[in-house]
Amino acid sequence: MAKNEHLEKHYSSRDEDNRLTSKYGQIEFFTTMYYIEKYLTKDCKIIEIGAGTGRYSIALANKGYSVDSVELVQHNIDIFKKNVPKGNNINIFQGDARNLDFIENEQYDITLLLGPMYHLYTIEEQKKALAEAYRITKNKGIIFIAYCIADSTIIQYGFIGKNIKTVIEKGILEKETYKAFSTEAEIFQLHRREDIDYLNSFFKMFRLHYVATDLFTRYMDETIANMDEEEYSIYLDYHLKMCERYDLVGITNHSLDILKKYK
Repeated sequence: MAKNEHLEKHYSSRDEDNRLTSKYGQIEFFTTMYYIEKYLTKDCKIIEIGAGTGRYSIALANKGYSVDSVELVQHNIDIFKKNVPKGNNINIFQGDARNLDFIENEQYDITLLLGPMYHLYTIEEQKKALAEAYRITKNKGIIFIAYCIADSTIIQYGFIGKNIKTVIEKGILEKETYKAFSTEAEIFQLHRREDIDYLNSFFKMFRLHYVATDLFTRYMDETIANMDEEEYSIYLDYHLKMCERYDLVGITNHSLDILKKYK
């Protein structure tokens, strides 16, 4: 199993368990669950690859589903195990998204790949993770893939955070096209939609939805934190009605690509 010391250090020092429970973090969580729930069937078999501390796996198990969960980072697994309520049908495995050879072909109706693409830094690594997700998903099964999107980071970390000259000097932001590059030291791999479309072209899948899971949310953290419950409910409703708009999705921090496998 490949070990990324930067990744281990990042998650060991970060409260990942509570990231999706903040008021702004819940938007990403609610949006992702909203789309997952569209494709749940009575007896569907679910796997989450890169399950982190188990937020999605536990939510789905709480709905009565059996969930297999794969996570690379031991620190996350330790928290995940503590979080699982008694009686929930969750099987937790330590594993690498690029090699799931302990899982047989075409086992799952729904495959969630909600973390690994954040931390794979080459096309070949990303293709391996997609190939494994594709392999273990049943024909006509649904694959959910989450990505970190480049331009929001360039705006927020680069310009607002006044780091733009530094990242250009380091060579992780190319000046001619403003394409971002990452290594293990930067932790997060950043994509554009064109990169995602290119990865998909290697597999027999068609897109059901391309979703901006947080859209404007991370640009207005303080505003959202100060909303009353009625305002927050209206904002969530607005967000869910805007999050697939083609003219808006590029500004999101995180996207969710929802694809159907076919042979």
